[in-house]
Amino acid sequence: MSVAQEIAPHLPYLRRFARTLSGSQPGGDAYVISTLEALVADPSSFPRDVPARIGLYRTFVKLWSSVPLNGVADSPDVIAAAQRNLNLLTPLSRQAFLLRTVEGFSPREVSQILQVEESEIDDLIDAAGREIAMQVATDVLIIEDEPVIALDIESLVKDLGHRVVGIARTHKEAVKIADATRPGLVLADVQLADGSSGLDAVNQILGSYEVPVIFITAFPERLLTGDRPEPAFLIAKPLGTEVVKAAISQALFFDRRASRRAA
Repeated sequence: MSVAQEIAPHLPYLRRFARTLSGSQPGGDAYVISTLEALVADPSSFPRDVPARIGLYRTFVKLWSSVPLNGVADSPDVIAAAQRNLNLLTPLSRQAFLLRTVEGFSPREVSQILQVEESEIDDLIDAAGREIAMQVATDVLIIEDEPVIALDIESLVKDLGHRVVGIARTHKEAVKIADATRPGLVLADVQLADGSSGLDAVNQILGSYEVPVIFITAFPERLLTGDRPEPAFLIAKPLGTEVVKAAISQALFFDRRASRRAA
């Protein structure tokens, strides 16, 4: 089996990781494309001592560490925000945290990807947790039609030190609450109770002002097709506490207005 065939099933999830790490769709996709170009140029460089998924992420992380963020085509504001906030988090601990919590790798697999001792992984993840706890608090709008899930998200958001300004079950409710409260973060389900779309609600909100958004869906692969603009931050149902925590941290990390909220 060729390298291309081995890694193909894992590319949508690598793109998710890349976007979370870079803070944007264009930035993340640019790094993934560079990774694929490197493998095309030299297929023999693909690691054969680990499974294909781990080898793909290892190859990506090597390239991520070697190419400066401002070398990726992206909007100047996003690049400026990322460069400003990079000083707040240790890059290796952030990678370990996301690989473990968002991508679901075991500590041993994270150590294989990052090529550090397995005994160091827990320390890296703990360090990321401490750094994440230093994120500034913000107001959060939750767009979710399932009451139990909405309450779980609300509890988690409050535990992280943020304030929930409203829970919307429909497109109309979401836009109304956003207009009234101007939240600093939106967590949005894709399919809502009345058949309306969380995507449409978010697009309408973003037409009024800019705010980081995290989408929640039971079918993340449907939003990772490459056929249309896609979210930088995406959480799959069923929700995991650490996954939500990681996504919130990253969304706020790359928010270009973070320095103003911290003031």
